[in-house]
Amino acid sequence: MNVDFPLRQTDRATSPADRAKILSDPGFGRYFTDHMASARWTPDAGWHDHRVAALRPYSLHPGTAVLHYAQEIFEGLKAYRHADGSVWLFRPELNARRFRDSARRLALPDLDEHAFLASVEAVVRADEPWVPDHGGEESLYLRPYMFASEAFLGMRPAEEVVYAVIASPAGPYFASGVIGVTLWISTVYTRAAVGGTGPAKCGGNYAGSLAAQIEAREHGCDQVMYLDGAEVRWLEESGTMNVFLVTADGELVTPMLGTILEGVTRASVLELATDHGLRAIERQIGLDELRDGCRSGGITEAFAVGTAAVITPIVGFKGDGYEFAVGDNRPGKTTLAVREHILDIQYGRVPDKRGWLRRVV
Repeated sequence: MNVDFPLRQTDRATSPADRAKILSDPGFGRYFTDHMASARWTPDAGWHDHRVAALRPYSLHPGTAVLHYAQEIFEGLKAYRHADGSVWLFRPELNARRFRDSARRLALPDLDEHAFLASVEAVVRADEPWVPDHGGEESLYLRPYMFASEAFLGMRPAEEVVYAVIASPAGPYFASGVIGVTLWISTVYTRAAVGGTGPAKCGGNYAGSLAAQIEAREHGCDQVMYLDGAEVRWLEESGTMNVFLVTADGELVTPMLGTILEGVTRASVLELATDHGLRAIERQIGLDELRDGCRSGGITEAFAVGTAAVITPIVGFKGDGYEFAVGDNRPGKTTLAVREHILDIQYGRVPDKRGWLRRVV
């Protein structure tokens, strides 16, 4: 199904000089491009009013449903500039599929995957000058989202919904080189439970993580390591990222799906495992197994993966009354090799043998 997002060019575009200044040090999520894609949904008309127009603020009624019941979802993906000037997306079909699944969990209307892809591509084309030059780890971060826009306080799924895509230039996650992080293993906060919203990418999951992040920082750690909500013994996620362990006998182990987010980078790392001589395994990982494996040398490396940081080496863990290092307390060779492999594919430095890239410009 072909869906068009016609462009209505803004008459207040950022000047080339101001844009160049922003792109010289964009950070993450600090600046936004000139346009946004949008569409609206109602039960009688379905999805309609597709467009790309000037980035603008919303005017919301104080009774807008999302403000009271958090009925919303979002996605995150990036556009990458290749050496020849072309611009590409990395596995956006997986984001489109996950967006649909998240919508169903939050009782929001399905957005056709073709419409998702068309809207993202339309924003990239409209604001192509905002995609950073090839040569570093800069990219254009894309944020599709959907929220209940109906002004209604009754407890039911909203009958007016807004979908949009905004974009923000992003600098390298590790500006001064890849560093390892230490995670706080929380037994106070849990992220999700069976039947909950853990597999959905919705704002409530992230709001609920903020207190756990504060707890981690109070213990001198960079991020939190969540355990399961039922037994508080099985590894789940690291903050907003999936977790992997590398073992001495060549296994690449990650917690199985069910209550965690099905990450795009997670799926990619699993598929690349054999290229690095590893056997990919998805299963439950106990806290005792992690602690004993790191201390005995059975677990040699650990890392977390996500769209923003790609791969973040984990060099240590702390918990209530204990701490232990991973390997030699430095980013591992396999971790760095897998990270470079994914970046090489995303930026077109190696052939895309798996058909993961989608050209936009």
